[in-house]
Amino acid sequence: MDQDRLDRLCITTLRMLAADAVEEAKSGHPGLPLGAAPMAYVLWSRFLRHNPGNPSWIDRDRFILSAGHGSALLYALLHLFGYGLPLEEVRRFRQWQSRTPGHPEYGHTVGVEATTGPLGQGFAMGVGMALAERHLAQCYNQPEFFPVVNHFTYAICSDGDLMEGISSEAASLAGQLCLGKLIYLYDNNGICIEGSTNLTFSEDVARRFEAYEWHVQQVEDGEDLEAIAAAIEAAQEEEERPSLIMVRTRIGHGSPLAGTAEVHGAPLGTAGLAATRQFYNWPEERFHVPEEVREAFREMVRRGVEQEEEWQARVEACRTRYPDEMSCMESRLRGELPTKWDTGLRALTWSDKGIATRAASGQVINAIAPHLPAMIGGSADLAPSNNTWINSSEARNIHFGVREHAMGAMANGMALHGGLLPFVGTFLVFSDYMRGAIRLSALMKTPVVYVLTHDSIAVGEDGPTHQPVEHVASLRAIPGLTVMRPADGPETAACWRQAVTGGSPVALILTRQKLPLLPHGADVDAQVARGAYIVEEGEGEPEAILIATGSEVGLALEARRVLAKEGRRVRVVSMPSWELFAAQGADYRERVLPAAVKARVVVEAGTSFGWHRWAGDAGRMITVDRFGASAPGEKVLEEYGFSVANVVSVTREVLDK
Repeated sequence: MDQDRLDRLCITTLRMLAADAVEEAKSGHPGLPLGAAPMAYVLWSRFLRHNPGNPSWIDRDRFILSAGHGSALLYALLHLFGYGLPLEEVRRFRQWQSRTPGHPEYGHTVGVEATTGPLGQGFAMGVGMALAERHLAQCYNQPEFFPVVNHFTYAICSDGDLMEGISSEAASLAGQLCLGKLIYLYDNNGICIEGSTNLTFSEDVARRFEAYEWHVQQVEDGEDLEAIAAAIEAAQEEEERPSLIMVRTRIGHGSPLAGTAEVHGAPLGTAGLAATRQFYNWPEERFHVPEEVREAFREMVRRGVEQEEEWQARVEACRTRYPDEMSCMESRLRGELPTKWDTGLRALTWSDKGIATRAASGQVINAIAPHLPAMIGGSADLAPSNNTWINSSEARNIHFGVREHAMGAMANGMALHGGLLPFVGTFLVFSDYMRGAIRLSALMKTPVVYVLTHDSIAVGEDGPTHQPVEHVASLRAIPGLTVMRPADGPETAACWRQAVTGGSPVALILTRQKLPLLPHGADVDAQVARGAYIVEEGEGEPEAILIATGSEVGLALEARRVLAKEGRRVRVVSMPSWELFAAQGADYRERVLPAAVKARVVVEAGTSFGWHRWAGDAGRMITVDRFGASAPGEKVLEEYGFSVANVVSVTREVLDK
């Protein structure tokens, strides 16, 4: 069989595996796989450097299916390329506990580089991966040796990806950063769920991306394998600009509904699938894979093994002169922390004059960074306010610009790439712009640190538009995200320790205003790691418990001391993290919050939503269940009840019930 006929047979196999999977599930999106299979096949068979036998090969090319609704195509590729995804799993597409969920999930299916489906997120994550490649190449490639970090980041994106605003932010920054090893194939089929994209998306995409300083090419026939290959080759040769290859495809190609919105998100149906089989002259047997196709894919896999072996030889050659650098690179990319990463953290001291936790966080970042080369990050044009600047290394600071949407997703891409521990900063009130990315962080368990400052109505004069009220509760609602609101410098350092070592995303909620130093007794790192602990109390069993976080812990302590003079036995609990406290054993939780003590008062300058869990039915809450106001921060806090007098008064009422 000549190569062209073999290529066509392989592409038809991909198409029909995807169509069969969707039909078997009676759910899914057959249109993209039928239309985009040729470009995916050309990329994977001729250009993508990967070894299915070692999916974590450091210098593999990365591939993201940003148009994650076309997941059946990716699963067909993973099956045929031997990523350990058996045909039975393709048959179980979208079924309970299958390895072929409706949208690709990182960590669930081997070979999936990122969880995609929310349109635009994959596009922006790819920019983060390309940025990670650039950074690591600058760190470890040596001029007299062949490069050891030298790979491309590819994606297939859709009209929907390009409509989402996040892609505009990410594309703009990718062009600004000259990420020449970023190559995106645009499935330009002109169809969205409601009909033709001309309904809402008639812009000149090519000129838009050229304005972003991208290298743009157009392939007018998505079935023209050689034209697609030539475009990818030209994109690889372009070193300064990221590339967008606009491939004109026909959604649902070969089906009776080809070129229509009806084929986007519904199975073809019995008759439609039969007609598609007839179009491709394909056997009636579902999930049919010709033996010559299997052999062709086995040969492609052998090429990947050879490519990794060649790379390993390069690493060994470089190791002869740079053993420490190569060892460091491999350790970093395995996600290992240096043995003395916290040297600077342990050396920090804190003044009893107090400090804003955003400033404390900045000190921690600069104490950690010299000993943790994987640490990299930046802010959405707010570094001086967020205190997110690494003073010792210009190359590890990223100017994201006012692009929170893309910033969060890019951080996920950097974390997924490996070798980096990214942190990103903005005001807490703007975390809403990153919510999609934060949610995916939690879903993928990417170790991204979100530095969210200006955390309450204490922001003051900027008023309710900039005063977060519901945001901490909103973040606490995300499963898998650890939200931490430290109350002073030592707690902030302990929260950063948890963020570095925890292996999952963390949101640090930090103040603009200075906070007093707490009377820490035992090891504050251990206390914070448990999510809540007793800061101060009188002798004997407590009559009441004040539970506070962040800036309100100091307020609770002042109120306790007033009540102590009245002979009241009041305990103050700092609860920097609900999630960590909830994960403790029942015995520890009982020691901190005894069930017998019903008199509880929660003090937090945010919404009461969710606090009933810790306050109990008999408890009271001094919280903020309305928007803020424009005035000096201290005045706003006082008017909203965050004063010693009010905390004392409310506690008395609870005690006297």
